Amino acid sequence: MLAIIGGSGLTRLSTLAVAHREVVRTPYGEPSSALLFGQVGGHDAVFLARHGHGHTIPPHRVNYRANLWALKERGATAVLAVASVGGIRGAAPGTLVLPHQLIDYTHDRPATFFDGSDGKVVHVDLTHPYTPALRAACLAAAAAAGVALADGGVYGAVSGPRLETAAEIDRMERDGATLVGMTGMPEAALARELGLPYATIAVVVNHAAGRGDSATAVSMDAIARVLDDAMGRALTLLDHVAPLV
Repeated sequence: MLAIIGGSGLTRLSTLAVAHREVVRTPYGEPSSALLFGQVGGHDAVFLARHGHGHTIPPHRVNYRANLWALKERGATAVLAVASVGGIRGAAPGTLVLPHQLIDYTHDRPATFFDGSDGKVVHVDLTHPYTPALRAACLAAAAAAGVALADGGVYGAVSGPRLETAAEIDRMERDGATLVGMTGMPEAALARELGLPYATIAVVVNHAAGRGDSATAVSMDAIARVLDDAMGRALTLLDHVAPLV
């Protein structure tokens, strides 16, 4: 069963034919929202709103461990995350991007299920943080749906909730990041620890600080305008991905 995690601009999945909802309790606390079970594109799926159904949870307070644990516990076999990001290089606002790599700049977030409390030390490989087969399904779905999806990008994950300085974006670009967002980690690593295939559809909603029309400031109004159209295309893509997973 495909699990879809919705980010900013996707707190409700309008194309999900909801059959039932579950409030899940986990060893790591409460997930961001109840899990909504139903069908997308005629196939079983479960949806979780990363920031809560009312978009009330900032990125640094998201309980990533509870979210991923709840999805796994309730039968998810793959996770497709939708995330709003800023474009650092090569991605204009409105672009949908399928990143292939990430850099973790976050801090002070519980980032592993293997905290040593059971007396074991576990190292999980994250060489390729996004599952190739799930990325391939996304690209095939985009082609079938006629939705433009840029193949490849490096997601720089920051803690937020503030936006970045222009100098920080300069540094990230030197590091190789092409996108910047606040929720990519530890989500990807936790999915890997649970053995869940994971990929991200990154929705570029603004030029990153110091770039393009964000040269002097990032406009929240402009972000809101881009979100409406871009999330519509993301929903179309999700409808076509579900049957392929």
